[in-house]
Amino acid sequence: MKKTFPFELASPKLELFLLPTPNPLFMKTLWNSSIDKDFREEHQISNDFYYHHDLDNNDNFSPNDQWLVYDTRTTEGGIGANATIEKINIETGEKVVLYHLSQNTVYGLGVGAASYAHKHNQVIFIHGLFNCNKNTPYEQWRRTGVIVKDNHPGTPIFMDARDTNHPFTAGALRGGTHRHEWSADDRWIGFTYNDAVMKKLEDQTGIHQNLRTIGVSKRHRPISPDNTKPGEQVSAEWFSVLVAQVTVNPRPGSDDISNAAGDSWIGKSGYKKPDGTRQMARGFIGTVKNNEGKDIDEVFVVNIPENIHIPGDNGPLEGTETTMPSPPQGAYQQRLTYTAATDFPGCQGIVRSAFDGSMLSFTAFDKNNIKQVFTISPLGGSPVQRTFHASHVQGSVRWHPSKYRFCYVWQNALVSVHIEKNETLMLTRPGEYPPTNLVWSHDGKKIAYNKIVAHKTSTAVKQIFIIHI
Repeated sequence: MKKTFPFELASPKLELFLLPTPNPLFMKTLWNSSIDKDFREEHQISNDFYYHHDLDNNDNFSPNDQWLVYDTRTTEGGIGANATIEKINIETGEKVVLYHLSQNTVYGLGVGAASYAHKHNQVIFIHGLFNCNKNTPYEQWRRTGVIVKDNHPGTPIFMDARDTNHPFTAGALRGGTHRHEWSADDRWIGFTYNDAVMKKLEDQTGIHQNLRTIGVSKRHRPISPDNTKPGEQVSAEWFSVLVAQVTVNPRPGSDDISNAAGDSWIGKSGYKKPDGTRQMARGFIGTVKNNEGKDIDEVFVVNIPENIHIPGDNGPLEGTETTMPSPPQGAYQQRLTYTAATDFPGCQGIVRSAFDGSMLSFTAFDKNNIKQVFTISPLGGSPVQRTFHASHVQGSVRWHPSKYRFCYVWQNALVSVHIEKNETLMLTRPGEYPPTNLVWSHDGKKIAYNKIVAHKTSTAVKQIFIIHI
């Protein structure tokens, strides 16, 4: 196996289709019968036992579906202690190092959680700040997004600017972005976020202020804050904003949320509104309080305006010393699920979308308190139960790129549901370790995933597998 390592770290550059509900007869039949088996041959792509090959539940296939990008984090150190982003050829097993930190420590900088763009040969991943050390280590609020092009390995292009000096800078953020996800046309990048300014306020007041939320970046214009804190301030190429409104004390029984995460793009070009136009949006899990004041996770959608540089009514894009950055004008946030009043409340997982944006998937509990896959329209309405297992779904729901079909993990096996065919198939044999971090190729003919593989002379390692559909 060839492994290419062509460089040392370069200096940073500043540079509605609504599908019918499954009929009750089908539900009853599926519930009471075993699932059809269509076992596919599992191809192990990676074989190195020195480190993990973590797909991290991202978009890992290259545009031509020939490569998979991943990070090499260890179990103990996580992303902060990881120094390398690699890609592997799914046919030959050749590995290429796309980015490497030559002097990384357990305190950072750290890189990880890589995703490929859909149209261009470039990847994005988490990158810790350059001043990481024992006193200021890698943290959720001390990281940024870095883009690396395949033909320029080792050269970081910073996505989101970082400015923690007041007055803050519109278009820059103040903390750490992660779970970066390209839109289908590569014009946008969505992310999850934690804020360093609010973490400092939290430490000073003892009140939880560092609320997780979500945002987007767009190639609007470069952002260059005053660099008065070397290693802390970051200049970048994209304009970044937060898009979900979170609050420290949500009103019980309201749609206020204290946390936003589990986010993903809706459709390849948004979802279809009642007037026939399409709307860019992200689905996510928001944490509300029920009437008794208990935290409950529900599914939300937030519309993404084209002009994210225009401030909204809730405050400045850049935030203040005591408030989070506020969403831009037109970032309309709407709750879709209302499980708080049910016997088994709460929604889980990453809110994933069908290719045309007509359905969002998530996991929740059925009437028997068993975790199943549900879908809901981004326009609202009643959720539709799509799986009917007698034991919990393990998650990792991913959609086919052009069909109403999704895959997920159940009983340590990879399972798919084809909604239009009312067909559920078990695609891999149940094993000791479950498949994780599923990702469908762009052509819909392959599913890649991680699975732990034990080695007699070393610890168990997360390897990459592929099945052909």
